[in-house]
Amino acid sequence: MRRFLPDGFISGILLIILLAYLLPGIGRQGSAIELKVLIRYGISLLFFFYGLRLSPEKLRADLSNWRLHLLIQSITFLVFPLVVLAFRPLLAGSENEMLWLAVFFLAALPSTVSSSVVMVSIAEGNLPSAIFNASISGVIGILLTPLWMGIFLEKQSEAFAFGEVIRDLVVQILIPVFIGLLLHRWWGVWANRNKRYLSLFDKSVILMVVYRSFSDSFLNGVFTSIMLHELLLLGGSVIGLFFFIFEGTKVLTRLMHFNREDRITILFASSKKSLVHGSVMVMVLFGDTSVGSLFLVPVMIYHAFQLFYISIVARRYGKEKIEGLKD
Repeated sequence: MRRFLPDGFISGILLIILLAYLLPGIGRQGSAIELKVLIRYGISLLFFFYGLRLSPEKLRADLSNWRLHLLIQSITFLVFPLVVLAFRPLLAGSENEMLWLAVFFLAALPSTVSSSVVMVSIAEGNLPSAIFNASISGVIGILLTPLWMGIFLEKQSEAFAFGEVIRDLVVQILIPVFIGLLLHRWWGVWANRNKRYLSLFDKSVILMVVYRSFSDSFLNGVFTSIMLHELLLLGGSVIGLFFFIFEGTKVLTRLMHFNREDRITILFASSKKSLVHGSVMVMVLFGDTSVGSLFLVPVMIYHAFQLFYISIVARRYGKEKIEGLKD
């Protein structure tokens, strides 16, 4: 019977989404404990622990793995948009053209940072490459996402706050990882020995991110801004897009003869899209106009589904690795 019960982390994600629907706004700005602040420090601590577990020697060697890095970024910023672009002739000039553009916006976004790294860690993949590619993806996306959207939008409302994004990337991710790397010599054994408990912390941070994302969306009426048939069409489109990229990447990594750890990292890092970057870019491109809500809907659906599905896959891969070591 136990084998048919849902995984604890999956159940947690579903319950958190339900909580965000029933009780949105917990920890909003002005609260005694602001969820935004907790998440910010939680992510920094999460990456500090990852730095503790990383071997500096392995990290240096991994940075030369250019095939892996090039493939991840190519799938994220070239394959994704080109797949969606192939459907434009079918919808150009129709009443669904705006829905197509919303999906194209999703396809042009960078990968996630924290959740990608967490899932790779759970699956026992190549963690140094996951951190490197998730971090660099956000920087590349600041430039490439508006360039892709600029093909179809007549004008953009303003330039991205590139300096602020770089600052947050350095302060929240790179500096904690670097400090962890420096302390690996003394605390690395402790971090690896307590990996199970640190994994629980990782998942707690992800659950906070999920709650805040959905809470804000329910409060702002993101899901009530479009018709039911449009919501179903968007949902089917983004889930179909996810599986096309996910399964295609599986085949491609096998054909290119990547090892197990690299395949996991490529698979998870290249198939994800960032809700954080999506929310920021919608505000920049569309300001406070109502059309901005439409562009967030496919990102929200994709965000929820990718966390739900990839967490299942990550747990399965992680168990396979543990069982393989026992044999």
